[in-house]
Amino acid sequence: MQLTLFSDLALRVLMFTHAAGDRRVTIDEIADSYEISRTHLTKVVNALTRAGYLTSIRGRSGGLRLAKPADRIFLGDVIRTTEPDFALVECFSTGNQCVITSCCKLQVVLDEALQAFLEVLDRRTLASIALRPKEFLFLAQPQEPE
Repeated sequence: MQLTLFSDLALRVLMFTHAAGDRRVTIDEIADSYEISRTHLTKVVNALTRAGYLTSIRGRSGGLRLAKPADRIFLGDVIRTTEPDFALVECFSTGNQCVITSCCKLQVVLDEALQAFLEVLDRRTLASIALRPKEFLFLAQPQEPE
C-alpha cells in the first residue's frame, strides 16, 4: 500500500505548521522548504483548512496555523480525509469485475491488514511525530556540496 502524494504533503504541512508554533506560516514558505509546487500545495492546504486542521488568515500579515492542538490531530483522521479511497485491490472498488470475488479469501485478509494500518494511525497524533523548529531550518538552508 502506498499513500498518495496528497496525503504525504498533508502530513508534512501539518508537521511544518506545528513546528512554527504560534507563528503563522505561508504556503510559499512551506513550498520553498520542501521544494514542491505551490499550486499543488495550495490544494492540500485548502483541504486541510476545510477539514478543520488548519486555520487560514488572509491578508498581508496572514498565514496558516494549526486549528487545534497537535495532540488532538490524529493521523488516522488526516489520512481518511486526504486519501481518495482504500481500494487495495479491485474487489475493494465499486464496479468490481473480479470473477472470484464471491469465493476469494484474499479480500478478508487485506481488509484486516488495512484496518490494522488505520488502527496504528488512529493511536498516533501530530504531536507524536512532530519535529523541532530547528529541524525545519535545515530544510530552508541551501545544501553544501559534499
